[in-house]
Amino acid sequence: MEPTLRQIRYFIAAANAGQISRAAMDINISQSVITTAIKSLEEMVGTPLFERHAAGMALTYEGSLFLNHAVHIMESVDEAVRIPRRIKEDLSGTVNLAVSFTVIGYFLPKLMARFMRTFPNIKIHMTEANRTEIEEGLVTGGFDLAVMLTSNIINHEDLSQTTLIQSRRRLWVSSNHKFTKQAAVTLQDISTEPYIMLTVDEASNTTQRYWNKTPFKPNTVFRTSSVEAVRSMVANDMGVAILSDMVYRPWSLEGRRVDVIDVDETIPTMDVGVTWRTNATHSDVTKALIDFMHLSMGAE
Repeated sequence: MEPTLRQIRYFIAAANAGQISRAAMDINISQSVITTAIKSLEEMVGTPLFERHAAGMALTYEGSLFLNHAVHIMESVDEAVRIPRRIKEDLSGTVNLAVSFTVIGYFLPKLMARFMRTFPNIKIHMTEANRTEIEEGLVTGGFDLAVMLTSNIINHEDLSQTTLIQSRRRLWVSSNHKFTKQAAVTLQDISTEPYIMLTVDEASNTTQRYWNKTPFKPNTVFRTSSVEAVRSMVANDMGVAILSDMVYRPWSLEGRRVDVIDVDETIPTMDVGVTWRTNATHSDVTKALIDFMHLSMGAE
């Protein structure tokens, strides 16, 4: 078993932050994912990489050695991302890129800013659209690529995709909610609570699909297309919601805390990836964008 780029990136974030919770906030990932990554790395190298203490964590001697190599690895990856520009300095063109609402709001901007710095002669023309519009645009040639929720795709015959991340869904509750005393909850438990239903990017359709596999249903008291509205209402104890870790932030706009709890049932992940028309011929610039995203996300 070998470490993945994601595990190395999470380790570096924890080393820099000195706390799992702060590292999770810095890179927008759940604390449990970082903890699991560090545990796996420690099992691989056969020694603790961190010393845990009340205020957080500090690198062991072996952890410091590992950090030096880990930073070198990530620098090498960044260098590899820039190789296409050096090899082909005249790489230029335009990519007509479709993006879905959740992707442009919570995933793509930082990644695209890095790509544009790396490939300054490639112009990205981005269009925000819903799934139906994106699928139609890819099939008809209006869009070259799309970064979207690949778990939502309907037209599997005409479209191909590669997944970049799989973001698990968990229950959002206020910091003083009774469920915070439980390690996990069931959909039956959740059905007794007022539920705030997110509708953007067909989130309500996805929600209904996994609820329909049970004899229970969510007690929906409000529907909204705004993730921030859900966050604020949950934080103010107006209801609960099941949403993905990708859009999770621990604080509402008014500074109230939102906690997350595992759901003790199989809840599908929210998958984000790159999509294109099946059998489409990729240009050098579209290849560069796809490769860059894979390298940047540590995709295997």
